[in-house]
Amino acid sequence: MSHDSLTSRPIPFEAARRELGVLAGFDGSKQGFLALHYAARAARRSGRVLTVVTAFTVPTPLYTTMAALPEQSEAEDRLASAKKVLEEARKYLHDYPGKVIYRAERGDAAGVLVDLSSVAELAVVGARGRGGFLGRVLGSVSSALPAHAHCPTVVVPRHYQVGVKEGAARFEPGGDQRPVLVGIDGSPHSRIAVLQAAQAAENRGTDLHMLLALPSLEGWLEWYPELDPQDEGVTDRRKSELEKSLEDEVAWVRKHHPSLRVTAAVKPGDPTALLAKQTGEVQLTVIGTRGRGGLTSTLLGSVSRGVLHKAAGPVMVVPNLKDDRLSDQPDFTR
Repeated sequence: MSHDSLTSRPIPFEAARRELGVLAGFDGSKQGFLALHYAARAARRSGRVLTVVTAFTVPTPLYTTMAALPEQSEAEDRLASAKKVLEEARKYLHDYPGKVIYRAERGDAAGVLVDLSSVAELAVVGARGRGGFLGRVLGSVSSALPAHAHCPTVVVPRHYQVGVKEGAARFEPGGDQRPVLVGIDGSPHSRIAVLQAAQAAENRGTDLHMLLALPSLEGWLEWYPELDPQDEGVTDRRKSELEKSLEDEVAWVRKHHPSLRVTAAVKPGDPTALLAKQTGEVQLTVIGTRGRGGLTSTLLGSVSRGVLHKAAGPVMVVPNLKDDRLSDQPDFTR
C-alpha cells in the first residue's frame, strides 16, 4: 500500500471511547506547565479524565568491567527522574477537582504521545519544552505530534495566560467570550476541522468564525478557474463566488449545531499570515493537517506548520478523522 493512501485514510474517532480523555505532555518546563493548565481546563470542560504523561529514554549502557556496573540501572534512574517530574505536575494540580492519571512512559517523547493519542480525545503540548520535549524553534514534539496524532492536538504558546484565580477555581473554564476561529478551504480535511471547531465553540458557549483565505494569483492558480492574468477584477469575482459557497458551509454547520452562532468571511491574502494574525485575537484557532494546497504525502501542510510557528494563541490541529457527518457536506465551488 502506498504512503499516500496510508496518510489519507480516515482515523476512526469516537471521543467517548477514548479512555485517556485529555492527554497532557509534561516535562516540568514553563511551557509544560502552560500545557498542563490548558489541558486541565479542557478536561473540566469535557468532563473527561486528565492524563499527564512524561517520557524518558534510556541510553545503551557501555561498561568495560563488571566493577563498573552501577548498583542501580540507568533505566531505574531515568524512571525515578521521570516520577519526580510527574510529582511537580501533581503539586501543581493539588486543587484540581477532576480525575487525573499520571504516567511515566519509556520512549521518545513524540513517539510516546503519538501512540497514546490513539486512546485520547485531545492531546495538549507546549510549543517548546526541555529534555524530552525540547526541540527546534517550535519544538520537536509540538511539530511531530500534530502531524502524526490520532486525535486533535492543541499546541499552547508561551503567550497563554493561566489567570490569577486560586484553588479549584483556577482550573475552571469559562469567562472568555472571544470566538473560536477555524480555517476552511472547502476540502474534506478542512471540514473535519470545522466540525471539531464547532464542537469546541459550543462547549465554550461562544461563536464560531469560519475564515476562508483567497491566496494571491502567484502560486495559487488552482483557485482561479479559467484565469485571465490581465483581468484585474478576477479576484473580486472569485471572492464573490467563494462567499456564496461559504454560505452553504455555514448552513451545513448550523444543521449539525443548530444552537451555534456561526459567522464566516472570505479574505484575500496569504492563508498562513491571515490565520496566524488572528490567533492572538480568538480563544482557539482550529486548522486541519492538510488542505487543498499541500501534497497528499505531506503529513502536516505548509499552512498548518506556518500557523503553529507564528501563533500567539492556542492552535488545534485536527487530523483526518472519520466523521459520518461528512456524508451531507456541500459542494464547493472552485
